[in-house]
Amino acid sequence: MKRFCVVGLGNFGFHVAKTLYEDGHEVVAVDLDRDKVQRIKNYASYAVIGDATSKEFLKSQGIGEMDGVIISTGERSHLSTLVVLHLKEMNVRRILVKAVDEDHGRILEKVGATDIIFPEKDTAIKIAHGLSSSNILEFIPVAEDYSITEVAPPAYFIGKTLIDLDLRRKFGVTIIGIKDVLTSEFSTLPSPSHVIKDSDLLVLIGKTESVEKACQDQ
Repeated sequence: MKRFCVVGLGNFGFHVAKTLYEDGHEVVAVDLDRDKVQRIKNYASYAVIGDATSKEFLKSQGIGEMDGVIISTGERSHLSTLVVLHLKEMNVRRILVKAVDEDHGRILEKVGATDIIFPEKDTAIKIAHGLSSSNILEFIPVAEDYSITEVAPPAYFIGKTLIDLDLRRKFGVTIIGIKDVLTSEFSTLPSPSHVIKDSDLLVLIGKTESVEKACQDQ
């Protein structure tokens, strides 16, 4: 079990707190709005009305000892920036912040945020990539231009070994995992001699553009 604090309980913060709590973690939920705190109280270990821009308040709640703090203060970018500054000074290990825009994201990174979240942008990219290829089931960006992608094998994959496909040489893409949906068996770094079946789900890593090219039916 890990310990998290969620600052700001709008829709984004509410669902992050609720999910973490339901996953078995300790969650402290913080907002200035009494109604939002009341809404989350059954889905958090502790819900409190408080001003997270106050360093003394953060210290009083033991926030400096958390495994991570998630900040979502809506359009009030100056508030999240100040909270990040306090948390950095308190040596919080992981600080995740919902950014208003790219400029805000750069500022947050400069003052100490470890993870910058762009929910609308990230969701839009994920949906677009899923629509671009009927084979893509899940898309996770991991760095600029790179992603981990779960795909159903294109028709031309079926019956071929990883050696036959030679995706690394042809596309710069690596299959790092294969799950058989019939048996639920999952293998990491599968053998080059593995023969792809239509019941396999493949986990690929590489440049996003290259993964999409590799997964297009030939």
